Order: sequence, then C-alpha cells, then structure tokens
Amino acid sequence: MKAGTNLEKVLESKRFAVTAEVGPPKGAGTSGVLKKGEKLKEFTDAINVTDNQTAIVRMCSLAGCTLLKRVGVDPVLQMVVRDRNRIAIQSDILGAVALGIGNILCLSGDYQSFGNHPTAKGVYDLDSVQLINTLKKMRDERKFICGEAIAGELPLFIGAVENPFADPFEYRVFRLARKVKAGVDFIQTQAVFDVARFEKWMKLIKDHGLEEQVHILAGIIPVKSAGMARYMRDYVSGVTVPDEVVTRLEQATDVKEEGLKISLEIIEQIMEIPQVHGIHIMAVGWEEIVPVIVEQAGLLPRPEV
Repeated sequence: MKAGTNLEKVLESKRFAVTAEVGPPKGAGTSGVLKKGEKLKEFTDAINVTDNQTAIVRMCSLAGCTLLKRVGVDPVLQMVVRDRNRIAIQSDILGAVALGIGNILCLSGDYQSFGNHPTAKGVYDLDSVQLINTLKKMRDERKFICGEAIAGELPLFIGAVENPFADPFEYRVFRLARKVKAGVDFIQTQAVFDVARFEKWMKLIKDHGLEEQVHILAGIIPVKSAGMARYMRDYVSGVTVPDEVVTRLEQATDVKEEGLKISLEIIEQIMEIPQVHGIHIMAVGWEEIVPVIVEQAGLLPRPEV
C-alpha cells in the first residue's frame, strides 16, 4: 500500500528530502502553528508536529497536524507510546487518516520525570518497535492488533527515530534492523554534529544491507548560542557535540551566524553520503532559521511531486 504523502513521493523518487518540525503551543490558540506552517511550507517537504515533547503538556500533535493541513503542509504526526494504550493508539491512527494525515513518526517519548507532570503514570502498553509493527499490520493487512478487520484502506508512511551516537555504538545498527523488520519506511536521526561517527554508522547500515530498505534523514539542530552547545555536549544523553564546535561558538563574534555556518557545513558533508536520503531540521523555537538554512544549502526549490 503506497501512502501517497508528499514526503513519501519525494523519498521514493530518490530526491533529497527536507523536513522540519514545530512545537505546538501550551494552549488552544491556532495562530502560532498556522504562521509557522506558512513560513516553512515552501522550504520543506513535510513538517513534524511534536507530541508533548520533554513530557510537557501542549496541544496534541493530531490537532497541530490538522492545522498544518489547512495551509497546505504535509504533516508528520508524532506519536509516543508513553501516554497511550493500544486502543487509543489505533483509534488515533484511524482519526489521523480520516483527517488526511498519512505520515506517522513512532516514538517512545521522554520520561515523565523530565516534564511538568513528573508523577504521571507512563502507559507503555507497546514499545516503539511494536508500534511500527502495529501500523504496518493496520496498513498492509487491514487488521487491528486483535485480528479484527479494519473497514477501508489506511494509507500510512511509517517513520521512527534512531540515534547513531548512543552507546554501545555497534548495537545501534541492530536497533535499526529491528525497526526495518517491523516495517518502518523512514528514519529521522538524532542531531548530527560528529559527521565522522555518523559516516561510520551509515557504513554499518550499508554493510548490513539496510540502506535500500529504509530512507535515512539526518538530524540537524541549528545552534544559536555557545551555552546551548555546551548544554547538549554535557547533559543531553545521546547527543555528541565535539569540543571544536563549542569552541567555535564561544569565540565567534556573531554566534548565530557561526551556528548557521556550522549547520551548513554539516549538511554539505552529509549530502556526500549516498545512503542519506534527506535532512530533518530541528529548530523548535528558532523556526525562522530553517528557510535560511535550506536556501543557503542549495536545497531550493523543493520538488513538486
């Protein structure tokens, strides 16, 4: 079953994809999401809407994706297993498809202890790999987990995340292989700052014959302050920020301009890796830099498919 989303068409046509993401508001106002969608739609092939990122309550991803559809954006619904059991998950997927949302990103979700409701109970009825497998079953077999038939087609393009930088390094490719076997179509990675290590991971993917089975989109986080770089280097698990990147930002006259330059250098190197099929720009709170990055990286115009 072909999902037929814009993102799928770009990737399946072997074009280099560009995705970004927006964080929905801590309220019911619609203007912020709509403005961000309008600003980014000409520079991206799809836009993720985060799902209560860092376990902080925000407008749901489903509503944010529906708003993006209004302004002509191909949205990516993020879905975490932290907050939903299998009944709610399958119900939300039906609702998403009914609203014209076909890209689904499967995630575990940040632990509640990081958020504004640290005593909330986690659900974790399924893990992220089981969620991928559930969506594949719903799409390809038209069946729920319980085995009952689904009425009608479910065109889904199934995504997940992977971290090339977490330890043990050699195990990361086997995690990816599990997701590929479960039915994932595309992967958005953790932010790439250490390109050499990322290249080693991509070589492992090729060595295991996975590069033709899944689309890899490398994560890009534009850094606008030396403090942000230091924090990611020292405290964010699974993010590898080389000391030289921190030093460049600390010594820069214009830190934001230097952060932009670093992102462009990383993208240039990533585009030389043939197994990489796109980039995913994570600039939540700094969405205005996304058009600048895409234009200066020579990734305009975006393909019409």
